[in-house]
Amino acid sequence: MKYFEIPEFGIEHLALAEHEEPVAGAGQVLVKLTGASLNFRDLMVVRGQYNPRMKLPMVPLSDAAGVVAAVGQGVDRFAPGDPVAGIFMQGWLDGRVDRKKAATALGGAIPGILREYMVFDQEGLVKAPSHLTGVEAATLPCAAVTAWHALFEEGSLYPGDTVLVQGTGGVSLFALQFAKAAGCRVIITSSSDDKLAKARLLGADETINYRANPDWDDAVRKLTERSGVDHVIEVGGSDTLPRSLNAVRMAGTVSVIGALSGAANSVGPRPILMNSIRVQGIFVGSRAMFERMNRSIQTQAMKPVVDRVFPFTEFREALHYMEAQQHFGKICLSFA
Repeated sequence: MKYFEIPEFGIEHLALAEHEEPVAGAGQVLVKLTGASLNFRDLMVVRGQYNPRMKLPMVPLSDAAGVVAAVGQGVDRFAPGDPVAGIFMQGWLDGRVDRKKAATALGGAIPGILREYMVFDQEGLVKAPSHLTGVEAATLPCAAVTAWHALFEEGSLYPGDTVLVQGTGGVSLFALQFAKAAGCRVIITSSSDDKLAKARLLGADETINYRANPDWDDAVRKLTERSGVDHVIEVGGSDTLPRSLNAVRMAGTVSVIGALSGAANSVGPRPILMNSIRVQGIFVGSRAMFERMNRSIQTQAMKPVVDRVFPFTEFREALHYMEAQQHFGKICLSFA
């Protein structure tokens, strides 16, 4: 069985190694992985930016899907042949997150999924939507669950609400798709007119090029008759959060999901306080959220947006492609 590991930080140091195929023990499930997907977190992990004190070597990546190859004694949730996906935090099954559950995140707190076969505890898997390929299902564990959590588990989104989505990465495009499926109006920002055109094809109602229009928060207010949007999917960080607070309506919600532009402490409490804004951090989600989301995806026959698929062995090339930041949707790996 082939697998990747990080012996020392840096894309150039990634090593493709071999190991015996694992065996499922009691309560465990052996999965033949068919697809994996990349998140910006994975690039940070490999570079040593996510946790410079991470114990090495480490198997990277959190998101994978595959087919059950074998089950151990006592397994009653899955059978051989079932299409499955791993949950991001193996110990967060339901309820609120806590430090103990957060310490079970794949590809960071514990070894990740970038291997041809992997043994999971049966509680750490969900059944994948049947209409998705393995590669498509592999896009769901982090980006899709995060968007779902923000909008529906914490966001109380209603049909007719207006959602502002930043950028065209994985979380943002899932938020666009989920919000449109729920009957909401979506405004999306990007620095690329080409990406904005693609977002319109996915259903975006209004688009704003923030490079051509740096005061994009004012543009959002104009599009909402000066009232502001109901919900912001905030992925930019310290450079964009002040504008998100200006773009959201009074008593609206800003879901803080990423920090692509940095994490400087540049936001004061006054706009939050005076406008009764709810600012919430979203750190992926539980298995129960994943299962509720999958039922919606299955019902809607929704397909994730996959930008490009690399062979599993070209993981380094996939990371360099992510560094270029030209992708629209998810970057994936295939084990075929």
